[in-house]
Amino acid sequence: MSKQADYDAIMAAIFKRHYRKGKRSFVFIREEMTAAARKLGIKLPKNLGDVIYSFRFRKALPNDISKTAPKGKEWIIELAGPAKYRFRLGTVSRILPRSDLITIKVPDATPEIIGTYALGDEQALLAKVRYNRLLDVFLGMATYSLQNHLRTTVSNVGQIEIDEIYVGVNRQGTQFVIPVQAKAGRDQIGGVQTRQDIACCAEKFPRSVCRPIAAQFMADDVIALFELAAQDEDIRVVDEKHYQLVPAGAISAKDMALYRKTDPSVA
Repeated sequence: MSKQADYDAIMAAIFKRHYRKGKRSFVFIREEMTAAARKLGIKLPKNLGDVIYSFRFRKALPNDISKTAPKGKEWIIELAGPAKYRFRLGTVSRILPRSDLITIKVPDATPEIIGTYALGDEQALLAKVRYNRLLDVFLGMATYSLQNHLRTTVSNVGQIEIDEIYVGVNRQGTQFVIPVQAKAGRDQIGGVQTRQDIACCAEKFPRSVCRPIAAQFMADDVIALFELAAQDEDIRVVDEKHYQLVPAGAISAKDMALYRKTDPSVA
């Protein structure tokens, strides 16, 4: 069996053990993955955490699981405490870049050496956002990177990792904390990750306003930025913009005219 088939089998076995018709959520523990693998005769994955990560952010759940969800709902996996996870029925929601937005060209200020030594697409994406102050441009405020890959523990959630966290201040002096999740390749923007980022900010930075951001590479290295918010049980998109980093000379008069035309702050 392939690695992904092994992951499917392990997760389906755990789901089958707990699920009963009408259930909307249930908790399982990390050790159940080990027990399921042994029972199925599957070699234990070196990184058990990757089994959960793959279904939260990279791939769909096995059909044996997804077919039990009512119309308009889907099973999602949330953190539920140290080495604990929760299957929960949520509304079907996909945070994907829109195809009908204009691409805004921004002069590329990324040091060339960063591209040479970036250790992966996610790191390159975070670096481009940081060096080009794209959060300042997107949010219209001054922002400052506080920490990269912040690992911390949140009550009733467990250990989480935020790809990068910023703090910011606007023209009125309001202070913000801005958790950023970065996605590249096959990884998808995760509503469950946004929820845990919001919970972290509420617990660790209660005096600041939380504004969760997701960044994703698109084709031709276009960067999609999303501002997200929790609404009832769902994560919704507040705003979305697409940026392309180019040499300054590649921004034409026609481009500039289009940006002025679509800028509500320009009279």
